[in-house]
Amino acid sequence: MTTEQVNHYQELSARYLRHARDLLAEGDLTQASEKGWGAVSVLVKAAAEARGWRHESHRHLWQAVGRLEDETNDEQMREQFGLAGELHTNYYEGWLDEETVTRYLAAVEQLADKLNDLA
Repeated sequence: MTTEQVNHYQELSARYLRHARDLLAEGDLTQASEKGWGAVSVLVKAAAEARGWRHESHRHLWQAVGRLEDETNDEQMREQFGLAGELHTNYYEGWLDEETVTRYLAAVEQLADKLNDLA
């Protein structure tokens, strides 16, 4: 485990979440979506790094989320990470409306709180 790397991921996540909220307020839904995805993906990396798990690919991130959900018995983690993935897709497709992006970002923020505690 590298504490420095975990801290780096946590700082990035906090910055991405702040930026996502600002972008959402400005109406930039695609950029807000991508920052939401980025915020949780780096926190999954932080939790995986803290445990010595691989985290180089989307597959590794999904595997880590599954392991973290099993570890915590929190049955919402996969679902919340799935919503983050939908935000990531929205960055490319731009099909989610403001209400949906707002709801998904709220779920991402809940997941981010959990993941920060696990890192």
